[in-house]
Amino acid sequence: MKKVIVAILVSVVLISLPVFAVGTKESADQKSGPMSWIEDGGVADLPGVNPLKVSGNIITAGSSTVYPLSERMAERFKQEGYSGVITIDSIGSGAGFERFTVAGETDIANASRAIKAKEVEAAKQIGRNPIEFRVGTDALAVVVSKENTFAKNLTKSELAKLFSTASTWSEINPAWPNQKIQRFIPGTDSGTFDYFSEEIFKNNPEPMLSAKNLQLSEDDNILVQGIKGSPYAVGFFGYAYYAENKDSLSILAIDGVEATKANVDNGTYPLARPLFIYSDEQIMRTKPQVAAFINFYLSYVNEEIVGVGYFPANDEELAKGRQAWLKAMNGTY
Repeated sequence: MKKVIVAILVSVVLISLPVFAVGTKESADQKSGPMSWIEDGGVADLPGVNPLKVSGNIITAGSSTVYPLSERMAERFKQEGYSGVITIDSIGSGAGFERFTVAGETDIANASRAIKAKEVEAAKQIGRNPIEFRVGTDALAVVVSKENTFAKNLTKSELAKLFSTASTWSEINPAWPNQKIQRFIPGTDSGTFDYFSEEIFKNNPEPMLSAKNLQLSEDDNILVQGIKGSPYAVGFFGYAYYAENKDSLSILAIDGVEATKANVDNGTYPLARPLFIYSDEQIMRTKPQVAAFINFYLSYVNEEIVGVGYFPANDEELAKGRQAWLKAMNGTY
């Protein structure tokens, strides 16, 4: 039955794709056409992908948090035979959406926040209708240097003070050193910045941006290096960057809850957030290599995501993305 379903999908896609001329040898012969990568043995409801038969380049940009996950998926896609070029620019969710919805320069937007209504409207102005694919969950990590032996846990109200009005650590807790706080945070184009601002400052980032001894960067590796360098530094970014540097960084519990898989899954960790990629039906239907990569991503992301340092999305959210892929390829999204 599964083979029949895949065969039907292939037929529908081949007939409906604008790059195929109906009734020609090219549309009838999938073995030599752009969709020749479709095969049996797919994951869940998706058809299988043979990366050896995928050609054409793919352009993605956006979240620095999603970057290492997309990079891992691209590496696996290439290892399994894809010979094209996948460009992955780490420029922040906001900048990534701008390139996708305004400039129309990218095929996929990586995002650590959901797309905003104004960004959807901008996309429609250039003939794009963004399709959301949930690919995982991040536990935003608030971190200090391993040399910091005093900070272990913070409440959300203490977090707000730490990243705004407090000048010294002793202002957060009198038992802590009377040393100046050094702050390293993502830049304002980052979805991580937006998320932290929403959760801790109720969508008003001004107190955080007005803090002293503040360094902002869209490059999370720069933040990591800054925090490593001082026992009195603090910062935040996606969990994967902590996992990659746990020998030199310590992660703080929030409201007494540690950032573990169990606490992310049960919703008790206060700073857990979804991770996404976005594309568009016409992009996927006119650039089969983009459709192939997104299919591959949705099929195997759970085999790679923990190794990157994030947590799987629940089955229901992944299933929604897979159904969105099928609808887009059938022209019914």
